[in-house]
Amino acid sequence: MTDDAPVQSAAGGAGPGGEWQVRGRGAAGALAETWAGLAAATADLDDAAWSLPTACPGWDVKDQVSHVIGIERSLLGDDPPVWDGPMGDHVKNEFGAALEPWVAVRRPRSGAEVRAELVEVTAERLARLHALGEEEWARVGYSPAGDVPYAVFMEVRVFDCWVHEQDIRDGIGRAGHDTGPAAEQSLDEIARAAGYLVGKKAGAPAGSGVRIALTGPIERHIDVEVGERAKVVDALAGEPTATVTLSSTALARLACGRIEPAQVFGGALGGVQLAGDEELGRRVVENLAFTI
Repeated sequence: MTDDAPVQSAAGGAGPGGEWQVRGRGAAGALAETWAGLAAATADLDDAAWSLPTACPGWDVKDQVSHVIGIERSLLGDDPPVWDGPMGDHVKNEFGAALEPWVAVRRPRSGAEVRAELVEVTAERLARLHALGEEEWARVGYSPAGDVPYAVFMEVRVFDCWVHEQDIRDGIGRAGHDTGPAAEQSLDEIARAAGYLVGKKAGAPAGSGVRIALTGPIERHIDVEVGERAKVVDALAGEPTATVTLSSTALARLACGRIEPAQVFGGALGGVQLAGDEELGRRVVENLAFTI
């Protein structure tokens, strides 16, 4: 496998499988896509570009790639590196402290070396994912979303990797890969959290319905119906109490805390339009962030 073709899609020739194997193969294909996008976006960066800051506090472009490498190495069973140096002010909790050594030990390396390791480790991870059968994909275990089947865990990994790819693209000024399976699956992850975001965080009242309408590059809507609990539904029974219209890019960046609500109200990433109960719509926009 060449350095310019670091990963291959899981699509095609997969053959039949059970529910979890089908979902797992879909996640593997999306991971292949976003890892390839990440490798392509960083293929010709100079030292200055590798050191550009990103929306993750304390992490530059190279640190972001190192983070992806670290998670995938841990999933391969590698022991975490020993690091007794400073963590930095951006490390706020035990979870962050567990992630940081994987990043810190790679800071002395060149960006090209780190990218080459990304290519190597993602190829190994994909080979292992492609070998999994229904039982392995269905096995319940740890994930950042709680104990879930391994296929679901890998869907979460798609979201995480795609978000970091977007962080890097923003940092180096190479926007792209905002459509396709990885982007679609990432929006699915955000949609799964929408009941909590609208009902709990934004405080939408019982009996209300909120529509988040995405104008592109991925066009879809997320409908949340609020009863005893807020839940995502295929379609609201009646007219929305509040409608929030924005780009899928803005939704993703807000949900991951990469931009502030004031920025989209100010017109960033296409801005936002509110209809119906505008106060409720504003609260929804102000409470979309949910990632760590």
